[in-house]
Amino acid sequence: MTSSILTDGEPSRARVAATVARHYDELDAFYRDVWGEHVHHGLWRDGDESPLEAAEQLVDHVVTAVSLQRGDRVIDVGAGYGGTARRLAARFGARVTGFTVSAAQHAYAQRLYGVADDGDAAGGARLLLGDWLTNALPSGEADVVIAIESTEHMADLSHALGEMHRVLRPGGQVAVCAWLAANAPAAWERRWLLEPLAREGRLVTLTTASAYASLLEEAGFADLTFEDLSAGVARTWAVCLRRLALRAVTDPRYLRYAFGDGASERPFLASMLRIAVAYARGAMRYGLFTARRRP
Repeated sequence: MTSSILTDGEPSRARVAATVARHYDELDAFYRDVWGEHVHHGLWRDGDESPLEAAEQLVDHVVTAVSLQRGDRVIDVGAGYGGTARRLAARFGARVTGFTVSAAQHAYAQRLYGVADDGDAAGGARLLLGDWLTNALPSGEADVVIAIESTEHMADLSHALGEMHRVLRPGGQVAVCAWLAANAPAAWERRWLLEPLAREGRLVTLTTASAYASLLEEAGFADLTFEDLSAGVARTWAVCLRRLALRAVTDPRYLRYAFGDGASERPFLASMLRIAVAYARGAMRYGLFTARRRP
């Protein structure tokens, strides 16, 4: 399902990037309250993990999938607050460059962790403020590219994947965690779940696993693998809904935002329930793709 909901007609790259940036900037405090510094799903294996442990477990699962080596040059596409980039640098010894379109996320990472714009920051990670679709990275130098729940926001998914292929060295690997639609959702699931949550979450593309795999192949990647992680990540939304409900009754900012003026991203707070239902119905899926640039 490709959505034109962010713009009238075909989405322009600049306009979509600005819309997504506004979403994360406006909801900055809420994302950090409800998700923490890893703005992505958690992965539960035995059910006893804390939300932070589950979020870090997803990152580590991605690392294992691409056999990350100490000293590898890694590009983190859609790095958020830099949580994944810092973990890859500190725990695995990678040299990481992350991208975020959100000025609020970028400022937070700089302020708290000294994640620099250029050079080697403390811990071996740097975070750049900018749109991945217009990145100026050199070609053929990265060992690994990861994108955890970011490509859904991009106006041109084919170009985004093509840029990942371009910056990788021959033999380099890519890992993408993606929000996905089921192969054949019911008409009401599309109308009342998938289409609204895409609109409210500022998602441009919510496609099927097979269609996503085809786009990776068209971008030039080989040795594709796919792992459906839906069952392991779906608990994320129960956690988020509990945290949101608690904040709503204990933090006046939430009610002011919910009922105040100028809150353009307010619908996403309610959309968490829609996402939880979409997972429960099987209308929404979550998958990890890996692939390699041919040597």
